[in-house]
Amino acid sequence: MSANAISLQPSTAYDDAPFRPFHLRVAIAGAGSEFADAFGLGIIGIALSRAAPLLNLTPVWMGLLAAASLVGLFAGSLLTGPVADRFGRRPVFAFNMLLLGALSLLQAFVQSAGELLALRMAIGFVLGTDYAVNKAVLIEFLPRKVRPRLLGSLAIFWAAGYSSAYFVGFALDGDSDSAWRWMLLSSAVPCIAVLPFRLATPESPLWLMNQGRAAAAEQVVRKILGEGVSLPPRALAQPTAHGRWRQLFSSAWRGRTLLACGFFTCMVIPYFAVGTFIAQVMSAINLESAYVGGLIYNFALLGGAVGGVVVVDRLSRRAFLIGCFAISAAAMLVLSSWAHIPAAAMMFLFAIFAGVLSASSILVYVYLPELFSTDLRATGIGLASAASRIGSAISTFLLPVIVATAGIHVALGACVAVLAIGAIICQRWAPETRHLHLGALDQVPAQ
Repeated sequence: MSANAISLQPSTAYDDAPFRPFHLRVAIAGAGSEFADAFGLGIIGIALSRAAPLLNLTPVWMGLLAAASLVGLFAGSLLTGPVADRFGRRPVFAFNMLLLGALSLLQAFVQSAGELLALRMAIGFVLGTDYAVNKAVLIEFLPRKVRPRLLGSLAIFWAAGYSSAYFVGFALDGDSDSAWRWMLLSSAVPCIAVLPFRLATPESPLWLMNQGRAAAAEQVVRKILGEGVSLPPRALAQPTAHGRWRQLFSSAWRGRTLLACGFFTCMVIPYFAVGTFIAQVMSAINLESAYVGGLIYNFALLGGAVGGVVVVDRLSRRAFLIGCFAISAAAMLVLSSWAHIPAAAMMFLFAIFAGVLSASSILVYVYLPELFSTDLRATGIGLASAASRIGSAISTFLLPVIVATAGIHVALGACVAVLAIGAIICQRWAPETRHLHLGALDQVPAQ
């Protein structure tokens, strides 16, 4: 069917389509992978604490293994974005959870730190492919009216996956020398569970229209939304065949690209550095029950994500982002400077830090995809994710080393500086996108 033969008479805009069962299924496909991603990243901290004497892990090896997935994630998200923008979202979106599940299973059979390091880097690479496409797929399918809440709810599933790893890790802990293997093996379960939903998701109609494939876009829209819904608008400019990274740094998109990389990086550095080694951090501050402190911290992560979804439609994106950076920095500043802090105050401040930072993380799902046009969305998200993983990998590697050499207060003080930088970046450069129509971004001329 040619594009000229398509009848475009429906009255409802694609962005304003009614919520359908398909939207729920694609939301589950996205949320399930967020849970799987976070579980796989979160379980490694507990597993390593049990594997350390069996694999003869030094502090340097502990840092390397904790950061390995983040290094792989950098490469996966950076390389996958341009591929998904040029060849489509579905090929990666449909099958990466299958590969992630297989790699997770293989962790149970490693015999050395080197083998585990290689697998963790491969797992990180596959996670990176999901970081690049998952947000792009969801924002391009979900109706504008429910988009912020559903995209924001992904942070709840991420926090739930990260927190569940903590609980599952301790539930599987025991006297057996194989306990850490079962912990790592458990990360394959959510990957396999979400696979049917991923396989059933079609190609994005926005991407199809951007490629000039109006007939294919109409077929998808009619199948998932029925009659009465128009096709997405065609982009003003032809999609870029080459040089998407160069286009991201053109005058039209440079500011948004640097903002995306900056705020995402400043957000995840303290999130991963503290979260990965939360039990060790609390022990270093002399909390008598590091396990109880870890429970409170992880419950705060989950509660913060829920709170973020509740308020995301009631605040401007700018105010939400800047405020969260400022509050979490203030909580961490008190923690890093209070020499003889009581246990109750310590856990309260850690809960504030974790809850507020987790609430702000929903903007990674809501705000980040709103910064880029369809032709650049996966590449932009992938580049921002890659930039953030450089920082989080370095911080995750350095935190146990800094704690061992300079002390916990120095490590926490560095987190304060990063959060303050994030607040300044957003104050100066973050645009407001709360009432955005995605089609408006596609009308920005290519440069």
